[in-house]
Amino acid sequence: MTINEALDKLKLSKFRSSFHLTKRDVEYINQKGIDTIESHARDFVKKRLAPAYIENDGSQTPTKGHPVFKAQHACACCCRSCLHKWYKVPKGIELTEIQQEKIVKLLIQWIKNQYNNLI
Repeated sequence: MTINEALDKLKLSKFRSSFHLTKRDVEYINQKGIDTIESHARDFVKKRLAPAYIENDGSQTPTKGHPVFKAQHACACCCRSCLHKWYKVPKGIELTEIQQEKIVKLLIQWIKNQYNNLI
């Protein structure tokens, strides 16, 4: 599935499509820059999503506080259960670097789309 196909599919979900960036998020992105936001996304995915077993899976990603957190929920990349449900990524196996990078690219594209709609 391509990034655009995934984003189109996510738009059909009432829950996933309820997440949006705010003006405050846009200000944060403007202050930090998209490269820093992407670095944050990479770090969050590596630490909170990539391990084979996550102690608090399903509740490790806040719904607000950072644009990447909103993107994770909007893109169903917030926990291993959602990754499995939406993308058939098996639980109990550490995510590869390629899988992590695909997730980061999806999150950043969602952020860019949201950002462009707000500016």
